[in-house]
Amino acid sequence: MSFILGVTGGIASGKSTVISIFRQWGFPIVDADVIARAVVEPQTPALTKIVSKFGSEILLADGHLDRKKLGTAIFADKNKRRQLNDLLDSYIRTEIVKQVEQLKEQSELVIVDIPLLYERDYDQLVDQVAVVYVASEIQLQRLMKRDQISRSQAQQKIDSQWSLESKKQKADIVFDNQGTVEQTQNQVVEWLKQNHL
Repeated sequence: MSFILGVTGGIASGKSTVISIFRQWGFPIVDADVIARAVVEPQTPALTKIVSKFGSEILLADGHLDRKKLGTAIFADKNKRRQLNDLLDSYIRTEIVKQVEQLKEQSELVIVDIPLLYERDYDQLVDQVAVVYVASEIQLQRLMKRDQISRSQAQQKIDSQWSLESKKQKADIVFDNQGTVEQTQNQVVEWLKQNHL
């Protein structure tokens, strides 16, 4: 029987670090961000819908989605962000479910990496949820440094997701990523050992 672990966090919380540890241990990863990019490639039904909703100015000259332009528009507008998420949801969800079903045949543990796991009710699709947690001020500082943006821009991005505090309250497992990479790695490995995986 395969175990499906959903991993989520917040922007700049260090979720990629945790995912890379599972990957190093050889467990398959279903990556919602990779899927989200694939479903909006040129000539896809999802991209056609996005263009009809947001206009052709969100396309690059070669027909690809201009992520930066779309990102700027949706981060500033809660309604547009919700419209985009609603529009893409069925395409992303279908592909996630398909990949999980395939990987369940190959591994006793499948990791599903979903940034908006709680926001889009993906916790229904997994056995347990692990949240990668950092305190809000650390998250803010890391994001400002990583993206070279102002405090207010970073805060706007953070505010577009559920707070890490509320995700932490709902989580089955919390990986605290406020220390060193080694400390985070130890928590993940300990969880793997305790679950005999």
